[in-house]
Amino acid sequence: MRMLGEMGAAIPASGSFSHYARIGIGDWAGFVMGWLYWFMLIMVLGAEITGAAGIVSAWLPGVPQWLVALVFVIFFAAVNLAKVSNFGEFEFWFAAIKVTVIIGFLVIGVLLVFGLLPDTEPVGTTNLFGHGGFMPEGFAGVAAGLLVVAFAFGGIEIVTIAAAESEDPERSIAVAVRSVVWRISVFYLGSISIMVLVLPWDSSDLKSGPFVAVLNQAHIPYVAGFMELVVVVALLSAFNANIYGTSRMAYSLSRRGDGPAFMARISNSGVPLNAVLLSVFFGFVSVLLNWWLPDDLLGLLLNAVGSALLVIWIFIVVSHLQLRPRLEREGKLTVRMWLFPWLSYLTLAMLGGFVVLMLFDTDARTQLISTCVLFLVIAALGFINTRMRRHSRAV
Repeated sequence: MRMLGEMGAAIPASGSFSHYARIGIGDWAGFVMGWLYWFMLIMVLGAEITGAAGIVSAWLPGVPQWLVALVFVIFFAAVNLAKVSNFGEFEFWFAAIKVTVIIGFLVIGVLLVFGLLPDTEPVGTTNLFGHGGFMPEGFAGVAAGLLVVAFAFGGIEIVTIAAAESEDPERSIAVAVRSVVWRISVFYLGSISIMVLVLPWDSSDLKSGPFVAVLNQAHIPYVAGFMELVVVVALLSAFNANIYGTSRMAYSLSRRGDGPAFMARISNSGVPLNAVLLSVFFGFVSVLLNWWLPDDLLGLLLNAVGSALLVIWIFIVVSHLQLRPRLEREGKLTVRMWLFPWLSYLTLAMLGGFVVLMLFDTDARTQLISTCVLFLVIAALGFINTRMRRHSRAV
């Protein structure tokens, strides 16, 4: 993220890492990164709206899941078609709700750890080091957990896409990137720390979800329903953000000749109209799939995404290694990557390590192979597109 922020602050672009791959590695790389990311987010769109609609339809007996999904898609289509500020307004309130809940969770969790709530006892580090030790499943368990954690951070790169449309993109990107580290440290690592301290790793209560299981220890009534509501808010927030991300990536691709020209059309309010409509269209496709395969769709879509995110991260690092010397010579660096180039190379090695870990996991290996096939197909199209553009310029 720091590398992406450095490039984004120096060269603000709605295509973000796709644009940086193009100028740092080559036209084909920009084509591949753009369309691979677009495909990944389209698949995630379906998964998010399926998850949110599934929860809400359970609250409304007799209302089919596909109808709930349809309502959500229409609503967020209107939000994203109006003007960019609408997207920002909704994301502000969504974020406020999520942050408030997480802060409340952290406060309650700390009180539970020290036994400061009624009818509770201090837990200390009993659950952390008991029940089979600190690593009860050994290195294999840690490896499996690392894969889940890595992919859980997918989507944070959208901030550089959104910040590129702000009034002061250089400052916005710099602020966003710098805040990522402390937000991850406080909200993500803080929440995980509370969970492993309060609950045994093999607790049967985890079936209801880790957040619900922790809050149940505090004897808070109606906590399950409340957390379901928070999950719906989080899913809809991600759905809204991914409509934005897919539309801007498609718009950027079309502007530089890597996508259909019709997606470059801008409305009077500055919204890439056709690019948003294309994303919304696939949202409607996911609604139809909700109707045909309501129980199986979520798993199918998540598997389709595979390890595309890992490929994108690798290309971000390579793009940064290529562009950093040039940006430094031109004096454009307002955000700097720490310990360049050694930390960049270490990051690349760690991403390579994730690829190796995936080879030893059956499901992950299947996803990796699928992503490699998809990558090769898009790369072939990228080379063809580049040759056709060069030929047309020569003519």
